Amino acid sequence: MPTNNGKETIYIDIDDEITSIIEKVRGSSEKIVALVLPKRASVLQSIVNMKLLKRTAEAAKKHIVLITSEAGLLPLAGTVGLHVAKTLQSKPEIPPVIGGDDDNEIPDAALDDEPEAEEVTAETAGDRPVGELAGGAAAAAIPTDDAIETLQMDDDGSDESAAADAEQSKTKTPKKNKKLAIPNFNKFRLRLILAVAALIILIIGWLLASIVLPKATITLTTDTSDINSNLTLNLDTAAKTVSTTTSTLPAQSQQVQKNQSQQVATTGKKNTGTAATGNITASVTCTKKPSTIPQGTGFSSGGLVFITQSDLSLNPSGVDSQGNFICTGSVDITAQQAGAAYNLPSGSKFTYGNVSASNGSALSGGTDNIIQIVSQADIDSANSKIAAQDTDAVKSQLQKQLQQAGLYSIVATFNAGTPATTTSSKVGDQATTLTVSQAITYTMFGVKQADLKTLVDNNVKGQIDTNKQSILSEGLDKASFHVNNATDKTAAVAMSTVATAGPDLKADAIKAAVAGKKSGDIQSMLKADPGVTAVNVHFSPFWVSKAPTKASKVTVIFQKAAK
Repeated sequence: MPTNNGKETIYIDIDDEITSIIEKVRGSSEKIVALVLPKRASVLQSIVNMKLLKRTAEAAKKHIVLITSEAGLLPLAGTVGLHVAKTLQSKPEIPPVIGGDDDNEIPDAALDDEPEAEEVTAETAGDRPVGELAGGAAAAAIPTDDAIETLQMDDDGSDESAAADAEQSKTKTPKKNKKLAIPNFNKFRLRLILAVAALIILIIGWLLASIVLPKATITLTTDTSDINSNLTLNLDTAAKTVSTTTSTLPAQSQQVQKNQSQQVATTGKKNTGTAATGNITASVTCTKKPSTIPQGTGFSSGGLVFITQSDLSLNPSGVDSQGNFICTGSVDITAQQAGAAYNLPSGSKFTYGNVSASNGSALSGGTDNIIQIVSQADIDSANSKIAAQDTDAVKSQLQKQLQQAGLYSIVATFNAGTPATTTSSKVGDQATTLTVSQAITYTMFGVKQADLKTLVDNNVKGQIDTNKQSILSEGLDKASFHVNNATDKTAAVAMSTVATAGPDLKADAIKAAVAGKKSGDIQSMLKADPGVTAVNVHFSPFWVSKAPTKASKVTVIFQKAAK
């Protein structure tokens, strides 16, 4: 820590805290202290620390010059009024305050006591080194018996001298006063956040491990018997209560509408060219009485049809070889459809019933212009493709909605209503593609599982001795259903299930009895019933050693003993 007649150079370590720097300044015996800062001196990148350093200097009646070139420290030094120099030989000055007035005067009341002394500011300091502050306003501001000489810092510029000074600064650093240590609030806040997060994770983990995840499955092998139950259920959305007499169940019809579309290429063809025209002469065996064939009658020739454009009058015109009268007449005709195929040569034969005709001149004017149009077959094809689309997703959606409503879904009642169909084009319209859209309303019935069990129990109890046996399971998980008929509000459904009857054991009572017990205790307790031949207890996950106290976490399965 080099000194020179009223000035001292102190080298600051990058690990030094503000309390250590303050102690070094207080411990200096000189009036001007040059603090040589290391690169990235984070301790002075706080306005609070800068103010503490400035306050210490004022209290100790010393002037501090920060030796640094870091731009980030300059605004802070300027804010509190500390002098800064890039090197020990550079001009000291108070940096300008960003966004405020530049006040580069040293804030020391002692300067007012020496009016003849030159005021040292950023403008008047010029290129004078730090040491010249001793003879200027800085020296005048500090009362002392001896004049402070010009500060000559690191004159030799040698690395050895700087290293020696740094080592000497370290050896002379006063012992830190722990009472002055300023806590790092950012570290404290980070540790607090991490501690809270860890606590939350522990709580969630405990809840999952001890309440949410634990499950128990208890399988009881008993002397049981299977009872077939066949019922015809009457589902009715208007019913309020279950009826064991009529097997009527209050039901709810869940609906969902889906919009589906299908695009197909059109296959219809239409000739929009011109129709051939001409004239034919018709003849027929007749009586002497004339006859008339009305306008619009079709004469065919080789599968081609031509339409008469006016009434055809047939008048007697001669006698054939057998002495029969022949009636003849001529009429203009037009091809029923456009196309060059209707341009028939002269002498072509035409027929209408027993009337025959021919054309003296060729038919002409027929042209072809084939366009693609929508046919009924195209619409039917698009509809069939929509009908073939998978509806499993819709079924699952309706089942989920019924389950969320607390109902047992009867999937067999799933039904697609009559679709409302729209087409992008009509039959006969010119188009290369056709889009058919359908709005379909799907429905499914659901009932309360308790109501369904009531009907099954009522049916099964008539087949067992209720004094010795009870119904262990209605078999609803494997029940089969068949819809006989259905409307929007009602449905008649045939139900078949296999119920299980055995010792009078109640699943709910078992769930309550095993709560919180270990596997061995559960087995011993349940095997005491004479109707139970075996008990299997399974806990999950692997760390669970006791049955959950919550009944919904315990599953009781009754199975028939093998014979």
